[in-house]
Amino acid sequence: MTTEILLAGFGGQGILFAGKILAYCGLMDNKELSWLPSYGPEMRGGTCNCSVCISDQPIGSPLVTAPDLLIAMNQPSFDKFAETVKPGGKIFYDSTLIEPETTRTDITLFGIPSQQLADDNELKGGSNIILLGKLLKETEICTLDTMKKAIERVVPPSKAHLIANNFRAIELGMNS
Repeated sequence: MTTEILLAGFGGQGILFAGKILAYCGLMDNKELSWLPSYGPEMRGGTCNCSVCISDQPIGSPLVTAPDLLIAMNQPSFDKFAETVKPGGKIFYDSTLIEPETTRTDITLFGIPSQQLADDNELKGGSNIILLGKLLKETEICTLDTMKKAIERVVPPSKAHLIANNFRAIELGMNS
């Protein structure tokens, strides 16, 4: 089975970091995987997306054009990618920042006020991880233990003090 995931938002929202966590989850579960970041010429505030493929079989292309799962962290990303999600797919979006407009009835939408939850729980920059927590709960793409190990692996040693906050953010998303 192959799961194609697209994460999209503005630079600085942690899109590539969240994608890297998903990639490491696949790696730790001995799956085939690809992680392909893409961002505009602007740094923070510019467009940013990340394609992640996790599979039991070799992956033919790392580019995700029709995702099974979409994480959208801003309105332009939702507007651009919602129509590309495969029938039966799922969209996880930050309802603090996004007003979802789609006529599709063949996908499932999960709106989480992730930015508001991050602010309310003093988890600055944790909106992306809250959305990962919701994705984990609704898809069981890996176990919670695997995701926690992936976070420990991806967070650089200089920011190890933020690992506990990332664990809290995952749990907030899972309980939303």
